[in-house]
Amino acid sequence: METVEKECGALGGLFQAIVNDMKCSYPVWEDFSAKATKLHSQLRTTVLAAVAFLDAFQKVADMATNTRGATRDIGSALTRMCMRHRSIEAKLRQFTNALMESLITPLQDKIEDWKKTANQLDKDHAKEYKRSRHEIKKKSSDTMKLQKKARKGNHLELNS
Repeated sequence: METVEKECGALGGLFQAIVNDMKCSYPVWEDFSAKATKLHSQLRTTVLAAVAFLDAFQKVADMATNTRGATRDIGSALTRMCMRHRSIEAKLRQFTNALMESLITPLQDKIEDWKKTANQLDKDHAKEYKRSRHEIKKKSSDTMKLQKKARKGNHLELNS
């Protein structure tokens, strides 16, 4: 019976260690979520600044393209360069949106659920563990009594 109690204790300890690890990881996940939110905010600001810069750059390119003379070639080169930078801006915008939709929002939604689930698991485990230990001790005690009784009965038969 002692081995059963030891195994039960080991499994209970393992479960408790896992739940404690979950509880200790909350601050790390919350910090990660906060930093990801800040990154998203900064990227949005960067996208807005890039759009304003590219609009001004496009005006310079258009001005150079619409003039007479050699600056037309410079204007068309600047326009091509502006178009390439607009595709980079579009990729940055896409990354920024994906960061929010695919990582930050689902993570923030799950963190609270993880907390509640871990706390509930901890409570349920403590209650079930206590009940199981009590049952094991009771059955162990009953077994010991029956073994003593059997030994007494066996001892009486040998004496007769």
